[in-house]
Amino acid sequence: MTRKLGYVQAFNEAVRQEMAANPDVFCAGEDIGAFGGVFQSYAGLQAEFGEDRVVDTPISEQAIIGLGVGAAVTGLRPIVDIMFMDFICVAFDQIVNQAAKLKYMFGGSATIPLTITTGGGGGLSAAAQHSQSLEALLCHIPGLIVVHPSNPYDMKGLMTSCIRENNPTIMIKHKRLLGMQGEVPEEPYAIPLGKANVLREGTDVTVVSWGKMVNDALDVANSLESEGISVEVIDPRTLQPLDTATIVESVRKTNRVVVVHEAVKFGGLGAEVTAQIQEKAFDYLDAPVARVGAPFSPVPFSPVLEQHYLPSPDDITAAIRGVVARPGV
Repeated sequence: MTRKLGYVQAFNEAVRQEMAANPDVFCAGEDIGAFGGVFQSYAGLQAEFGEDRVVDTPISEQAIIGLGVGAAVTGLRPIVDIMFMDFICVAFDQIVNQAAKLKYMFGGSATIPLTITTGGGGGLSAAAQHSQSLEALLCHIPGLIVVHPSNPYDMKGLMTSCIRENNPTIMIKHKRLLGMQGEVPEEPYAIPLGKANVLREGTDVTVVSWGKMVNDALDVANSLESEGISVEVIDPRTLQPLDTATIVESVRKTNRVVVVHEAVKFGGLGAEVTAQIQEKAFDYLDAPVARVGAPFSPVPFSPVLEQHYLPSPDDITAAIRGVVARPGV
């Protein structure tokens, strides 16, 4: 049976169902116990499964990730929460040099079924240290799987896959999507990691986007339809590994591409997506690949400045019109 469920509730349901199905699954993080987490992602889980399986930790990101790595390598399936994405920087050694590398360092004999969850993105006036989109840093690290759902259905299915995965995964929850409602089946289900989703088919231009920006891209695509511009929208869902094949297939059809993300444009993941397209589909391009991203600046605290800083539907619209207007080559 399908019913409406919120993005954060879909996350919670995936965790609850996997904990019920597998006693090796447990959660650890700051304030996730009785309080349920700063965004209520873990609400009710400690009451249901007890303090031994939903563990409140000290304010120490290194300890949280270290706990997770150790528990995973010894056979458990930990879900460890880093409250804000910005704070992964505090535990980067544990993530980059331990979680991501142990399987390689042990010649493939180590299994690390670790899921790291975190809240990313701006739009809440949470200022420069609580609003970043750092997915490009994580995607650069061999050994990590990076996931960024754009809707409740994908959230539940992808989180289920993360928990079941035998390699380290990082689940990025966009903070401005936490209240988003969508149809989510009650029964457990898994969405394969590394498989993109073509959310809207089109013929004139491909838009590749992830997280909250996917929904903005869909709104723009619907509005441009009245102008006779047909926009295909692709959500990679998993950012590492990236489903380049699905993106290239779309480019071969539309011949024009816009890549949209909330992160800083310079050095963002959009640059890698663009490079992949250039390497694998250059002969099909009728215009240079356009990128939409944030300016090279920390995220402002001021709501007015933050609104100006974040990529907007108008920015996406302008980029699409720009590539469509260029004559074919």
